[in-house]
Amino acid sequence: MSVRYQILHDTHYRYDSPVSLAQQLAHLWPRPSPWQICLKQELEISPEPTSRRDEQDVFGNPITRLAFERPHDELKVNARLVVELREQPVLDFHQSPAWDHTRSVLTYNGKPKPDPVLDACRFCFESPYVRLKKAFSDYADSCFPPSRPLLLGVQALMEKIFREFTFDADATQVATPLVEVLERRRGVCQDFAHLMLACLRSRGLAARYVSGYLLTQPPPGQPRLIGADASHAWVSVYCPKLGWVDFDPTNNLRPALEHISLARGRDFSDVSPLRGVILGGGSHDPDVQVTVIPL
Repeated sequence: MSVRYQILHDTHYRYDSPVSLAQQLAHLWPRPSPWQICLKQELEISPEPTSRRDEQDVFGNPITRLAFERPHDELKVNARLVVELREQPVLDFHQSPAWDHTRSVLTYNGKPKPDPVLDACRFCFESPYVRLKKAFSDYADSCFPPSRPLLLGVQALMEKIFREFTFDADATQVATPLVEVLERRRGVCQDFAHLMLACLRSRGLAARYVSGYLLTQPPPGQPRLIGADASHAWVSVYCPKLGWVDFDPTNNLRPALEHISLARGRDFSDVSPLRGVILGGGSHDPDVQVTVIPL
């Protein structure tokens, strides 16, 4: 089974004063996989950049580097994508190795490690938005009794976050500390993904942040509105023998045919859709509109 989507991701910056120089980094191209193929991709940019370079970042994500060397008082970056998703095989979580065995596999012991394990190890540590603290390990304690299969424990943690936290778009900002999110029990998909990462990494497991899009359904009887969707975030956990397995704590489900993945990294700071450095501009807030259209 497969499905196709058209994705429109429009970003518009209006500056209070002209920007004389700017460097922008975009994570707007879907990362290819056996379960996801990008059939079409276009990037509309206004004003025209002085230079553009397409390459990969250190995590293997497609990126676009843009340079603007002429004054401008606004910036528009519009991504146009057509993506095909294919159904993934069903996994038996009971057959995954014990979580504490997985932790020992990821722990340094002075012996060479296979490349997949070595690659996973870099997602065991702290990152700018994810701290390792006893409070996070304690929060997940009931989900990881000794010898419990890893993926069953991760699923229990996902369900616990979904059950005990409330989605509230006004509760947090990008820089809100995770400890505060844990205390308030409120946040958005980015917060829930960061919290789940902190809980897993604090127990010695490897987990990474995944950015992308989610097909949302309009209210009954209402049409699908252009720009009504948003970027989404979820978590991917390394499981020996099975590889990386995705979990969405915001919606309490395994990402499948309604999740379009863009990029993956340690946390949001590695995969922000568009970020950069500017000279001038004054204060400015981006207007971002995302639309996911089933084809």
